[in-house]
Amino acid sequence: MTTNETPAARLPAFDRAAASSEQLAVLDEILSGPRGNLAGPFLAWIASPELAQHAQRLGAFCRYQTGLSLRLSELAILVTAAQWRAQAEWQIHYPIAIAAGVSVSVAEALLEGQRPDFTDTDEALIYDFATELYDTKRVSGATFAKAEQRFGHETTVNLVGLLGYYALVAMTLNVFEMRADGDAPLPFAE
Repeated sequence: MTTNETPAARLPAFDRAAASSEQLAVLDEILSGPRGNLAGPFLAWIASPELAQHAQRLGAFCRYQTGLSLRLSELAILVTAAQWRAQAEWQIHYPIAIAAGVSVSVAEALLEGQRPDFTDTDEALIYDFATELYDTKRVSGATFAKAEQRFGHETTVNLVGLLGYYALVAMTLNVFEMRADGDAPLPFAE
């Protein structure tokens, strides 16, 4: 995931030469991990190295080790980006989701705030679970039972973690007015 992210005015420029040893340790771990760059919320989180360290480790787990396929994880991330209207989260994850097999029609419906016409029952379940949680702050017994039956208890727990982590990412990106590509049109109206 490489972006041309331009830090917003709310973020001071990160200067590696002026970074603390704690910041450098986090930076080195991020750069040597699966992400390979300081994009997204890490530009904000690096100001708090301890938060950055915990968040980047949680993020690596939530992105790559939940037990969900990449397609379903990316769908959950797009649902989160749409719920939070997180510009950079959508800009970064939209192409990844499409490459992972989320259809353009599903993504476009999410972008428009509509329920997609799902042809895949797993995608419909991820959407229902996520939107129930975001909209009602709960998940119904029926939806929980479907998720647990389909994905298992551990992966259902991990799905909640993934949604929570990407909500944190969305909040960070929104507060610091971050964009993945300063020249691209914004996916959500401001």
